[in-house]
Amino acid sequence: MKISNVYVGGWFQRTMLQLTEIYDFLRETKTKLELDHDKLVEYRKALEIGKIDYSVAGEEYIEFTTASMITVKIFEDGLIVLNNTNVSENTLFNDIDNVTDYYENKLSPAFSYLFSLGAPVPKELAHIETVYPYFVVCDGASHDDLSELLSRTEKQKYFEFDNDKYDVVRGDKYYFINNKKQSIKNIEKFIEEQIFIREFKGQLHRYLNLHRIIWEKIDKVKENTNVRGSEIVKFTSKLEGYAKTITLIDGRIKQMSTYISTREKIAKNDKELAEFLAISGYRYETLRDTLDYIKSLWDMTKNYVSNAQKLFEGIKSDVTSSSVDSLTIVTSMGVGASIIGLLTESAPEFTVFGVIYFFALAFLGWISTKILSKISSRRKYEVSDIEYDKNID
Repeated sequence: MKISNVYVGGWFQRTMLQLTEIYDFLRETKTKLELDHDKLVEYRKALEIGKIDYSVAGEEYIEFTTASMITVKIFEDGLIVLNNTNVSENTLFNDIDNVTDYYENKLSPAFSYLFSLGAPVPKELAHIETVYPYFVVCDGASHDDLSELLSRTEKQKYFEFDNDKYDVVRGDKYYFINNKKQSIKNIEKFIEEQIFIREFKGQLHRYLNLHRIIWEKIDKVKENTNVRGSEIVKFTSKLEGYAKTITLIDGRIKQMSTYISTREKIAKNDKELAEFLAISGYRYETLRDTLDYIKSLWDMTKNYVSNAQKLFEGIKSDVTSSSVDSLTIVTSMGVGASIIGLLTESAPEFTVFGVIYFFALAFLGWISTKILSKISSRRKYEVSDIEYDKNID
């Protein structure tokens, strides 16, 4: 058995516009954005780029090689695939670590800086640990060889199949492919599609879990059936933060429909790739249905946070109205005192008693304002909302 290639990759939404920006950066360290040129040069140098090409095969893509014999392909839809050919059975896991290290510590930081301007990535997504799929391509491997490789990585086997062109044994993160008489180019196309499918599905699952988390956070705000006036601003700010996160994530979800349609069309027009995907039992309809489901969940989440905001804005208006009423009382006291003074004095005179009387009224007004403000801030306001039974997503 000979191990010939190790692949790792990921996907995040991009377009041909970003691909052009990546190409300008990789080729000449150029950008039209207000970024630090010295930093760009530093990131570009760390990539150790050799030959670089811009090509089209179904989609536009950039391909370049590195000094450590890693090949990188970046597609216009954001798919990135790294291929390490400097591998052997004895050093397999070190070789996997090397290509992963290049991806995480050289390529990803460079692109993160290149695309650091514009709409932010929600913090709920920014710190999620990525679980990469690893693809190990072998020549002349038996079924026992593939099973032994899997046992060195994962105990659980998800599926396996074989035909006259290739065998596949898959765990959770690792795919072991024995290439019998298929071209490496076709094997790579299968790997690229599997990375896209896995990452697409993984993002949908993260959005499902984020919906649950954010919904529960909104619930915690709304479960305060009686809130103090001083807490209204805090709760309103929380809801504004949730609404911003929901808007950012909703925008990314809506982008995903285009990518799945394009990938499906390319795959079904490629006979070899369509055959491989059919054997693995994959259906694009499943992803599309799941995407529609996630979209509907986030529409519900948007409406839920919007209703919560309206609810607390109404309470905020009540607090403001109460404060105005309190100020009216204090003002009326001052006006009343002035009228009494005018009626009891034939003409105003500047006296020590008058000065003391003036400051006493001012102090009384200040004390009254403080007391009424304290009462208003400690006053509890009822949060009235319809209660629903919890259902499973």
